[in-house]
Amino acid sequence: MQTTSILPPRARVIAGKIPLYLSSIRIWEALFATPFAYIGMVLAADGWPGWHLFIWLTVALMGVRTLGMSANRLIHAKEDALNPRTANRHLPQGILKSGEVVGMILVSGAIFVFAAYQLNSLALILTPVAAGYVILYSYAKYFTWACNLMLGWALAMAPAGAWIAVTGNLPPQAVLLSLVVATWAGGFDIIYGCTDYEFDKEQGIHSVSGKFGVATALWIARGMHLLSVSALLALGLWLNLGYFFYLGWAITVGLLIYENSLVKPDDLSKVGVAFFRMNSYVSVQLLFFTVLAVVL
Repeated sequence: MQTTSILPPRARVIAGKIPLYLSSIRIWEALFATPFAYIGMVLAADGWPGWHLFIWLTVALMGVRTLGMSANRLIHAKEDALNPRTANRHLPQGILKSGEVVGMILVSGAIFVFAAYQLNSLALILTPVAAGYVILYSYAKYFTWACNLMLGWALAMAPAGAWIAVTGNLPPQAVLLSLVVATWAGGFDIIYGCTDYEFDKEQGIHSVSGKFGVATALWIARGMHLLSVSALLALGLWLNLGYFFYLGWAITVGLLIYENSLVKPDDLSKVGVAFFRMNSYVSVQLLFFTVLAVVL
């Protein structure tokens, strides 16, 4: 039996493209920073902050992430088309048009601002800073090898923003949690960036591996992950968190050791596993054990 949609034609077209919009920004990679935002939320509230804050924080996170990723796709469209690793993305393939991506930027930016308005005044005041950073960091690879580190700080805004959403201020504990995320995410972006070493050198694109070579870049990533787990341990001690947090910390250490063991200067074939699977495990399990440490 054929059914007729109640949506007007234009709305049906947009609804049909929603999966394309979500896949173009790799929505599944929200598993990296979003759990850390919820960790910041739970620690700041010392438990459950209520549905109003949880919902609007989630909307804000999705809005600013979509804003940043959409801008990244638009800014890097030329290189994505030339790079064999990224040539199958939506813009190079013509699956989405530039105007549609601009529309995603405008809509997600408006959603982000409105969600921040629902939280508190400081969250709203800082929206231009957060929005500006997640857009402008995409230009960093044209100017500095530190672009991988700047990506880390883009993700690190998630737990800081969550803490601000709960308390209306940014205490040093929140900054320490952001350092955990910045060094963890910056480290895994260095690893992932090694796969583009040859392409980046040819195109004059800056990166840690391009500056120091793949072997040294991998050691830098290991050092950053060591700093990340050290800062995470310091946070647990500072906040006097319970046994479950340290169990999550120990699992995090094990996962990062395994992640770094998967990649070698002469063998980057397992970067995909190291990049997505291991880092998703890190953030999700740490959220689980942090919640247990706070509520039990």
